[in-house]
Amino acid sequence: MIAKPRIERRATALELRAAERRLEGHAAVFDMPAKIGGFTETIARGAFAASLEKRDDILALVDHDQSRVLARTKSGTLKLSEDDKGLAFSLDVPDTQAGRDVLALAERGDLGGMSFGFRVPKGGARWRGNTRELCEIDLMEISVVSAWPAYEGTSIQARRRMPPRLAAALRYLETVR
Repeated sequence: MIAKPRIERRATALELRAAERRLEGHAAVFDMPAKIGGFTETIARGAFAASLEKRDDILALVDHDQSRVLARTKSGTLKLSEDDKGLAFSLDVPDTQAGRDVLALAERGDLGGMSFGFRVPKGGARWRGNTRELCEIDLMEISVVSAWPAYEGTSIQARRRMPPRLAAALRYLETVR
């Protein structure tokens, strides 16, 4: 029996913006070295492309906990894409205890970052000395993490609907400054 490759997890730091009940940001950043145990790892541009093209159901979780699902690609509540920076995400935050907790922590700036769970397919990584470059990643899930990320530079923003009067006042202030 052939053993299945184990799921690996990597985490990144985050930043915050607020409007609708939505979290947005980057779950992974390209070309940014991260110390993983005894080696350094980077993610090559395009590493997620094949996984995203497969359109498998990818989950958004809290701290990699499969019992705390925030969103999923299959239902359309999680959107993933590659951009110039890395793996971009947008997820609709559910009105569940986990969703309310994550949104409150994001708005306060108390979350540690974003992370992702993945497998590396055969031939999906290149080693150069003590550095592993991930060239192809089979993405399983992304996670909002409350602790420290492995990869710096990831981001998360909370978006919640702004009251119409406040939005109008903000637009006015931005036009007169």
